[in-house]
Amino acid sequence: MSKKIVLIGAGSAQFGLGTVADILASQVLKGITICLHDINPVALKTMEQVTRGVIEGRKLPYRLMATTARPEALKGADFCIISIEVGSRFDLWEQDWQIPLEYGSRQIYGENGGPGGLFHALRIIPPVIEICRDIARICPDAYVFNFSNPMSRICLAVKRAFPDLKFTGLCHEIGSMPHHLPKLLKMPFSKLSIKAGGLNHFSVLLDARTRSGQDVYPVIRQKWLKYIQGRPERSLVNSIFRIYGYLPITTDSHFGEYIGWASEIADHKGISAFYRRYKKECFAQIKRMNDIALGKSKEKWWKEPTGERIIPIIEGIIKNSGHYELAVNIPNQGLIDNLPEDLVVEVPATIHKNGVRGVKLGPLPKGIASLLNHEASVQDLTVQAALTKSRHLALEALLADPNGCTFKNASGLLDRMIKLQPKYLGYLE
Repeated sequence: MSKKIVLIGAGSAQFGLGTVADILASQVLKGITICLHDINPVALKTMEQVTRGVIEGRKLPYRLMATTARPEALKGADFCIISIEVGSRFDLWEQDWQIPLEYGSRQIYGENGGPGGLFHALRIIPPVIEICRDIARICPDAYVFNFSNPMSRICLAVKRAFPDLKFTGLCHEIGSMPHHLPKLLKMPFSKLSIKAGGLNHFSVLLDARTRSGQDVYPVIRQKWLKYIQGRPERSLVNSIFRIYGYLPITTDSHFGEYIGWASEIADHKGISAFYRRYKKECFAQIKRMNDIALGKSKEKWWKEPTGERIIPIIEGIIKNSGHYELAVNIPNQGLIDNLPEDLVVEVPATIHKNGVRGVKLGPLPKGIASLLNHEASVQDLTVQAALTKSRHLALEALLADPNGCTFKNASGLLDRMIKLQPKYLGYLE
């Protein structure tokens, strides 16, 4: 096959290893060119060594490239997958999370919403825009997929800066439904048809039926709270479920980033424990990749598919499959009636030779829509602040956020974060 996939941020042990494993497991993609690109030459070299060892050792029919030069990587690309972070990820994340608390913020996680989500977005949107500028110039017809967070804000920024780019955001949070619903309903997920929608990490299950059309949401409403009892990390999710009647597809740590009263209910100890565990796992992945590269590990990592949906989606575009995907992040454009048109929403989609086609969901339940519309306004200000380099708009975004800080403290918090992270936030004027 003459097509080319570019992995941007390929030096990431978590992203690079898993995505390459999924490519090598694909029958449709045999013979494709895999291009590894990262600005970190050490991490890139390790990933190249690990991947080349498998391809050449097993005589697999793939062409492998690796380069730190983005124009070289993008030349002739058919598919680009972006998964990047900037700087020392966890050090910056911990600043995003903890410092706003000193200024009166009630945020519970600090990654995608609240002041932490603002600073995270302001750091990462500029480099993603530069990547997309190169894509638009070098391979404008390529399909582009993003895994980086804050997902909704990155996707909205790209939509506004490059409206013609075929850009889709992907997140695996929807995977909670295939995990929980079969256990709850006592039936295989293959016999269910579901629809979920909203914003990334702020989405709810809207409809659940058997393939024959029987509505099973009444059973979910009857059994969920008993099924999930004893899971304190779901205390906020369960409260949303009880009040609004719809089940969030994610956990407290994510959903609660967008709700001002989440801190009253969420399991803070559980969220902190999850963060520490996730951080430990990420560093373990780096060691794992280095051990493989140095020959200290003989594990057959290429036989461990991730379950992520990016490779099935690429296969679907190549085959014109028309298959159904549970969740993608794409421009609204009428898919959800009571959210702004100029917004990136998370909806189901079908996959065709021309790319990703969102499934129209109509209006969301009014209570859910009211929560999401507040977040939509924060995302609007955040994205415009990043695109126009405006400190004033960043301040407005901070004040608009339900997990922001007091009026008296907002400007001081913004100034402190710019001073702490001048390399990434110093562009704000």
